[in-house]
Amino acid sequence: MSAASASVVDIAEKYYDSSDADEFYRRIWGGEDIHIGLYEAEQQPVRDASRRTVQTMAEHLALSPDSHVLDIGAGYGGAARYLAARFGCQVTCVNLSETQNERNRQLCAAADLDDRVAVVHGNFEALPLHDKSFDAVWSQDAILHSGDRPRVLDEVNRVLKPGGEFIFTDPMQADDCPDGVLGPVLDRIHLDSLGSIAFYRDQLTRRGMTEIEVLDLTEHLGRHYSRVREELSAHYDDVVNHVSKAYVDRMLAGLEHWVTAQRNGYLAWGILHFRAHS
Repeated sequence: MSAASASVVDIAEKYYDSSDADEFYRRIWGGEDIHIGLYEAEQQPVRDASRRTVQTMAEHLALSPDSHVLDIGAGYGGAARYLAARFGCQVTCVNLSETQNERNRQLCAAADLDDRVAVVHGNFEALPLHDKSFDAVWSQDAILHSGDRPRVLDEVNRVLKPGGEFIFTDPMQADDCPDGVLGPVLDRIHLDSLGSIAFYRDQLTRRGMTEIEVLDLTEHLGRHYSRVREELSAHYDDVVNHVSKAYVDRMLAGLEHWVTAQRNGYLAWGILHFRAHS
Protein backbone atom coordinates (compact mmCIF):
# COMPACT_ATOMS: atom_id res chain seq x y z
CA MET A 1 0.00 0.00 0.00
CA SER A 2 1.42 3.41 -0.97
CA ALA A 3 1.94 6.14 1.62
CA ALA A 4 -0.80 8.23 0.00
CA SER A 5 -3.23 5.31 0.01
CA ALA A 6 -2.40 4.49 3.64
CA SER A 7 -3.09 8.11 4.57
CA VAL A 8 -6.56 7.99 2.99
CA VAL A 9 -7.31 4.73 4.83
CA ASP A 10 -6.14 6.22 8.14
CA ILE A 11 -8.30 9.32 7.66
CA ALA A 12 -11.38 7.21 6.90
CA GLU A 13 -10.76 4.94 9.90
CA LYS A 14 -10.37 7.86 12.31
CA TYR A 15 -13.46 9.56 10.90
CA TYR A 16 -15.78 6.54 11.20
CA ASP A 17 -14.40 5.64 14.63
CA SER A 18 -15.16 9.12 15.96
CA SER A 19 -18.07 9.57 18.35
CA ASP A 20 -19.41 12.43 16.21
CA ALA A 21 -19.67 10.26 13.10
CA ASP A 22 -21.09 7.32 15.05
CA GLU A 23 -23.82 9.43 16.66
CA PHE A 24 -24.67 11.16 13.37
CA TYR A 25 -25.02 7.95 11.35
CA ARG A 26 -27.06 6.27 14.07
CA ARG A 27 -29.40 9.20 14.73
CA ILE A 28 -29.94 10.65 11.25
CA TRP A 29 -28.98 7.91 8.80
CA GLY A 30 -30.62 5.06 10.71
CA GLY A 31 -27.65 3.15 12.10
CA GLU A 32 -28.28 0.06 9.95
CA ASP A 33 -27.74 0.94 6.28
CA ILE A 34 -25.51 4.00 6.02
CA HIS A 35 -25.51 4.40 2.26
CA ILE A 36 -27.54 6.06 -0.48
CA GLY A 37 -31.22 5.17 -0.64
CA LEU A 38 -33.70 4.51 -3.41
CA TYR A 39 -36.69 6.79 -3.00
CA GLU A 40 -40.28 5.94 -3.87
CA ALA A 41 -41.54 9.30 -2.55
CA GLU A 42 -39.97 12.72 -2.00
CA GLN A 43 -40.27 12.61 1.79
CA GLN A 44 -39.62 8.90 2.32
CA PRO A 45 -37.65 8.26 5.53
CA VAL A 46 -33.91 7.93 4.99
CA ARG A 47 -33.86 4.56 6.80
CA ASP A 48 -36.58 3.09 4.53
CA ALA A 49 -34.98 4.33 1.32
CA SER A 50 -31.60 2.99 2.39
CA ARG A 51 -33.09 -0.44 3.10
CA ARG A 52 -34.77 -0.40 -0.33
CA THR A 53 -31.32 -0.17 -1.93
CA VAL A 54 -30.29 -3.35 -0.11
CA GLN A 55 -33.47 -5.13 -1.18
CA THR A 56 -33.05 -4.02 -4.80
CA MET A 57 -29.44 -5.17 -4.99
CA ALA A 58 -30.33 -8.50 -3.38
CA GLU A 59 -32.87 -9.17 -6.13
CA HIS A 60 -29.99 -9.31 -8.62
CA LEU A 61 -28.23 -12.18 -6.83
CA ALA A 62 -29.24 -15.84 -6.71
CA LEU A 63 -28.11 -16.64 -3.18
CA SER A 64 -28.78 -19.78 -1.13
CA PRO A 65 -27.80 -21.18 2.28
CA ASP A 66 -24.66 -22.54 0.59
CA SER A 67 -23.54 -19.08 -0.57
CA HIS A 68 -20.75 -17.12 1.08
CA VAL A 69 -20.90 -13.35 0.56
CA LEU A 70 -18.23 -10.78 1.37
CA ASP A 71 -19.36 -7.24 2.22
CA ILE A 72 -16.46 -4.78 1.92
CA GLY A 73 -16.87 -1.52 3.79
CA ALA A 74 -19.80 -3.07 5.63
CA GLY A 75 -20.46 -0.26 8.12
CA TYR A 76 -22.99 -1.34 10.74
CA GLY A 77 -23.75 -4.53 8.80
CA GLY A 78 -27.37 -3.87 7.83
CA ALA A 79 -26.97 -5.46 4.41
CA ALA A 80 -25.18 -8.49 5.84
CA ARG A 81 -27.99 -9.15 8.29
CA TYR A 82 -30.60 -8.73 5.58
CA LEU A 83 -28.84 -11.21 3.27
CA ALA A 84 -28.23 -13.74 6.05
CA ALA A 85 -31.83 -13.56 7.25
CA ARG A 86 -33.41 -13.67 3.81
CA PHE A 87 -31.23 -16.30 2.12
CA GLY A 88 -29.68 -18.16 5.03
CA CYS A 89 -26.26 -17.51 3.54
CA GLN A 90 -22.97 -16.83 5.30
CA VAL A 91 -21.73 -13.24 5.17
CA THR A 92 -18.30 -11.91 6.08
CA CYS A 93 -18.10 -8.18 6.80
CA VAL A 94 -14.76 -6.42 6.37
CA ASN A 95 -14.76 -2.88 7.75
CA LEU A 96 -12.06 -0.54 9.02
CA SER A 97 -14.04 1.12 11.83
CA GLU A 98 -13.94 -0.91 15.00
CA THR A 99 -16.62 1.37 16.44
CA GLN A 100 -18.97 0.28 13.67
CA ASN A 101 -17.76 -3.31 13.86
CA GLU A 102 -18.64 -3.58 17.53
CA ARG A 103 -22.14 -2.25 16.90
CA ASN A 104 -22.44 -4.68 13.97
CA ARG A 105 -21.57 -7.59 16.26
CA GLN A 106 -24.09 -6.43 18.86
CA LEU A 107 -26.86 -6.08 16.27
CA CYS A 108 -26.07 -9.51 14.81
CA ALA A 109 -26.25 -11.10 18.25
CA ALA A 110 -29.55 -9.34 18.98
CA ALA A 111 -30.94 -10.66 15.69
CA ASP A 112 -29.63 -14.18 16.43
CA LEU A 113 -27.50 -13.99 13.27
CA ASP A 114 -24.01 -14.06 14.76
CA ASP A 115 -23.59 -17.65 13.56
CA ARG A 116 -24.09 -16.49 9.95
CA VAL A 117 -22.39 -13.06 9.97
CA ALA A 118 -18.67 -12.72 10.72
CA VAL A 119 -17.22 -9.26 11.33
CA VAL A 120 -13.55 -8.70 10.47
CA HIS A 121 -11.55 -5.56 11.16
CA GLY A 122 -9.57 -4.68 8.06
CA ASN A 123 -9.52 -2.62 4.90
CA PHE A 124 -10.41 -3.61 1.37
CA GLU A 125 -7.04 -2.71 -0.13
CA ALA A 126 -5.52 -5.71 1.68
CA LEU A 127 -8.28 -8.19 2.49
CA PRO A 128 -7.22 -10.67 5.19
CA LEU A 129 -9.00 -13.47 3.32
CA HIS A 130 -8.17 -16.46 1.14
CA ASP A 131 -8.14 -16.51 -2.65
CA LYS A 132 -11.27 -17.70 -4.47
CA SER A 133 -13.34 -18.08 -1.30
CA PHE A 134 -16.54 -16.07 -1.98
CA ASP A 135 -19.52 -16.59 -4.24
CA ALA A 136 -20.30 -12.87 -4.24
CA VAL A 137 -18.68 -9.62 -3.17
CA TRP A 138 -21.00 -6.81 -2.13
CA SER A 139 -20.19 -3.16 -1.44
CA GLN A 140 -22.25 -0.03 -0.86
CA ASP A 141 -20.83 3.47 -1.18
CA ALA A 142 -17.48 2.53 0.31
CA ILE A 143 -14.90 2.19 -2.47
CA LEU A 144 -14.78 5.97 -2.99
CA HIS A 145 -12.89 6.16 0.33
CA SER A 146 -9.95 4.20 -1.09
CA GLY A 147 -6.80 5.98 -2.20
CA ASP A 148 -6.07 3.06 -4.55
CA ARG A 149 -9.30 1.85 -6.17
CA PRO A 150 -7.54 -0.43 -8.70
CA ARG A 151 -6.01 -2.24 -5.73
CA VAL A 152 -9.48 -2.73 -4.22
CA LEU A 153 -10.67 -4.26 -7.49
CA ASP A 154 -7.61 -6.53 -7.55
CA GLU A 155 -8.57 -7.77 -4.10
CA VAL A 156 -12.21 -8.30 -5.10
CA ASN A 157 -11.09 -10.30 -8.11
CA ARG A 158 -8.67 -12.32 -5.98
CA VAL A 159 -11.20 -13.47 -3.39
CA LEU A 160 -14.06 -14.22 -5.81
CA LYS A 161 -14.61 -17.82 -6.87
CA PRO A 162 -14.59 -18.44 -10.64
CA GLY A 163 -17.91 -17.19 -11.94
CA GLY A 164 -18.59 -15.32 -8.70
CA GLU A 165 -20.42 -12.00 -8.79
CA PHE A 166 -19.47 -8.48 -7.73
CA ILE A 167 -22.33 -6.08 -7.05
CA PHE A 168 -21.77 -2.60 -5.69
CA THR A 169 -22.74 1.04 -5.56
CA ASP A 170 -20.41 4.00 -5.27
CA PRO A 171 -20.78 7.77 -5.45
CA MET A 172 -18.95 8.60 -8.67
CA GLN A 173 -18.16 11.48 -10.94
CA ALA A 174 -20.00 11.61 -14.25
CA ASP A 175 -18.09 10.20 -17.22
CA ASP A 176 -18.06 13.68 -18.76
CA CYS A 177 -17.39 15.61 -15.55
CA PRO A 178 -15.25 18.70 -16.27
CA ASP A 179 -11.91 18.99 -14.51
CA GLY A 180 -11.78 21.01 -11.30
CA VAL A 181 -15.49 21.29 -10.52
CA LEU A 182 -15.66 18.74 -7.69
CA GLY A 183 -13.29 20.52 -5.32
CA PRO A 184 -15.91 21.25 -2.62
CA VAL A 185 -17.03 17.59 -2.61
CA LEU A 186 -13.54 16.11 -2.69
CA ASP A 187 -12.12 18.43 -0.05
CA ARG A 188 -14.82 17.33 2.39
CA ILE A 189 -13.90 13.64 2.03
CA HIS A 190 -10.13 14.19 1.74
CA LEU A 191 -9.84 12.75 -1.77
CA ASP A 192 -8.46 14.03 -5.06
CA SER A 193 -10.80 12.07 -7.34
CA LEU A 194 -13.84 9.82 -7.60
CA GLY A 195 -14.35 6.77 -9.77
CA SER A 196 -16.83 6.80 -12.65
CA ILE A 197 -18.96 4.25 -14.43
CA ALA A 198 -16.47 4.27 -17.32
CA PHE A 199 -13.59 3.77 -14.86
CA TYR A 200 -15.19 0.74 -13.22
CA ARG A 201 -16.21 -0.77 -16.56
CA ASP A 202 -12.66 -0.44 -17.86
CA GLN A 203 -10.93 -1.67 -14.71
CA LEU A 204 -13.20 -4.67 -14.16
CA THR A 205 -13.06 -5.70 -17.82
CA ARG A 206 -9.26 -5.60 -17.61
CA ARG A 207 -9.52 -8.08 -14.75
CA GLY A 208 -11.51 -10.51 -16.86
CA MET A 209 -14.91 -9.66 -15.42
CA THR A 210 -18.05 -9.54 -17.53
CA GLU A 211 -20.64 -6.83 -17.12
CA ILE A 212 -24.03 -8.21 -16.14
CA GLU A 213 -25.83 -4.91 -15.68
CA VAL A 214 -25.21 -1.26 -14.86
CA LEU A 215 -28.21 0.64 -13.55
CA ASP A 216 -27.74 4.41 -13.63
CA LEU A 217 -29.76 5.73 -10.67
CA THR A 218 -28.03 9.07 -10.29
CA GLU A 219 -31.16 11.04 -9.44
CA HIS A 220 -31.36 9.18 -6.12
CA LEU A 221 -27.94 10.46 -5.06
CA GLY A 222 -29.08 14.07 -4.96
CA ARG A 223 -32.42 13.11 -3.41
CA HIS A 224 -30.69 11.13 -0.69
CA TYR A 225 -28.22 13.80 0.37
CA SER A 226 -31.01 16.36 0.25
CA ARG A 227 -33.19 14.18 2.54
CA VAL A 228 -30.32 13.65 4.98
CA ARG A 229 -29.73 17.40 5.05
CA GLU A 230 -33.43 18.05 5.64
CA GLU A 231 -33.51 15.60 8.55
CA LEU A 232 -30.34 17.00 10.06
CA SER A 233 -31.67 20.55 9.82
CA ALA A 234 -35.03 19.56 11.28
CA HIS A 235 -33.40 17.86 14.29
CA TYR A 236 -30.46 20.24 14.61
CA ASP A 237 -31.04 21.27 18.21
CA ASP A 238 -31.35 17.68 19.40
CA VAL A 239 -28.41 16.39 17.38
CA VAL A 240 -25.99 19.02 18.70
CA ASN A 241 -26.68 17.68 22.19
CA HIS A 242 -24.91 14.48 21.10
CA VAL A 243 -22.69 15.57 18.19
CA SER A 244 -20.35 18.55 18.14
CA LYS A 245 -21.82 21.67 16.55
CA ALA A 246 -18.72 22.02 14.36
CA TYR A 247 -19.27 18.51 12.95
CA VAL A 248 -22.97 19.15 12.27
CA ASP A 249 -22.30 22.48 10.55
CA ARG A 250 -19.58 20.93 8.38
CA MET A 251 -21.91 18.06 7.51
CA LEU A 252 -24.71 20.41 6.44
CA ALA A 253 -22.32 22.30 4.17
CA GLY A 254 -20.87 19.07 2.78
CA LEU A 255 -24.27 17.59 2.01
CA GLU A 256 -25.21 20.72 0.09
CA HIS A 257 -22.04 20.37 -2.03
CA TRP A 258 -23.11 16.84 -3.01
CA VAL A 259 -26.64 17.99 -3.90
CA THR A 260 -25.38 20.90 -5.98
CA ALA A 261 -22.83 18.78 -7.83
CA GLN A 262 -25.46 16.19 -8.73
CA ARG A 263 -27.88 18.87 -9.94
CA ASN A 264 -25.11 20.28 -12.12
CA GLY A 265 -24.60 16.88 -13.75
CA TYR A 266 -21.15 16.29 -12.28
CA LEU A 267 -21.92 13.11 -10.31
CA ALA A 268 -23.19 9.60 -10.98
CA TRP A 269 -24.49 6.74 -8.85
CA GLY A 270 -26.06 3.38 -9.53
CA ILE A 271 -25.87 -0.38 -9.13
CA LEU A 272 -22.98 -2.04 -10.96
CA HIS A 273 -23.04 -5.82 -11.35
CA PHE A 274 -20.18 -7.92 -12.81
CA ARG A 275 -19.22 -11.60 -12.98
CA ALA A 276 -15.72 -12.96 -12.47
CA HIS A 277 -14.06 -15.06 -15.15
CA SER A 278 -15.03 -18.72 -14.85
